[in-house]
Amino acid sequence: MDYIGGIALILFATTIAGALSQRIGVPSVIGQLLVGILLGPAVLNWIRPGELVSVGAEIGVIILMFMAGLESDLKLLKRYFKPAVSVATFGVILPMACFYVYGLVMHQSFERAVFWGVVFAATSVSISVEVLRELGKLNTKEGATILGAAVVDDIMAVLILSVFVSMFSSRSQQSPNLALSLVEQLAYFVMVYVLIRWIAPILMHLFKRLALPQSVPIMSLIICLGMAYLADLTGLSAVIGAFFAGIAVAQTPAQKEVTANISPIGYAFFVPIFFISVGLEMRFDHFWTNIWLIVGMTVVAILSKLVGGGLGAKLLGFSFNSAYVVGAGMVSRGEMALIIAQIGYQAKLLAPALYSELIVVIILSTVLAPLLLKHAIRRNQTELPAADQQAS
Repeated sequence: MDYIGGIALILFATTIAGALSQRIGVPSVIGQLLVGILLGPAVLNWIRPGELVSVGAEIGVIILMFMAGLESDLKLLKRYFKPAVSVATFGVILPMACFYVYGLVMHQSFERAVFWGVVFAATSVSISVEVLRELGKLNTKEGATILGAAVVDDIMAVLILSVFVSMFSSRSQQSPNLALSLVEQLAYFVMVYVLIRWIAPILMHLFKRLALPQSVPIMSLIICLGMAYLADLTGLSAVIGAFFAGIAVAQTPAQKEVTANISPIGYAFFVPIFFISVGLEMRFDHFWTNIWLIVGMTVVAILSKLVGGGLGAKLLGFSFNSAYVVGAGMVSRGEMALIIAQIGYQAKLLAPALYSELIVVIILSTVLAPLLLKHAIRRNQTELPAADQQAS
């Protein structure tokens, strides 16, 4: 029964840490992760990685990605399609290229150097959204572009992650039939389209007609877990199935009902266990030895997204300061990078000795991102009155 006490401790500690983090302006994710470090082998050693935490974390990351899909606004993406795609594309390519080169310089293998790029190609704009909302800039051209680019960025990051993990897994297992695996994965993406277009709406409608009060959320979980399982069977990451399942359900009239019912299950129980599990894996034996590696990675993480996202906006006619706002809004890595890092760690795509350092860089880029965005917005505001004066 010790695991019951462990779960109670995890839920209590993550709730308090999340609340304190939000009060001081830091994402609650960071507080939950720090609790994992504190309670884990790195500090107090009260909770250790085990089967219960592993299973809870796996379900947590699947629900987290399902919620990310549910919250993806495809209508907004259609409205700002060109700038969103441009910002997301350059915001993915530049970090991947920079971290690949940086990884080779730091004597990482080809796979591990590429995977550094995959981790930091991801973005999480939940923090940027709060800053934009606070400053009344959420409905501006820059704010809408950031939100649209986040949808494209998430899709690209999940696809790159799944393809890369699949290729590395095939290589490591010396699979004799890579062509068959690729055909299966292509068939899976065709099924994703069919799910979004026809299957999900039909299933959600049928279950809505049942007398059970929770039939619609239950059906959404069946779709989520089923797609995650099928993705895993084809050699893709389970998170891609959960993510596209969320997108599929989001296109149905049941989206708000599903969000209202699934969100408490995920964020109250399974998601905290996932972030705790990330902290439990961290060690600081070589932290000070690798301090300059951490500094270098943090600089590359911030500049590559800032320049990449900004360049994508500038090429489509945004002013310099406006492009600066868009680039700054894409810097935060947050939970998306943590998910990718954890999957890579389990797939042995990250060097165990550098896992903790990578997580620290994700935390630093997430904490510094809102400060950078606020500076960019203030600079852009000073440009607007000057432009108005010149026009008059």
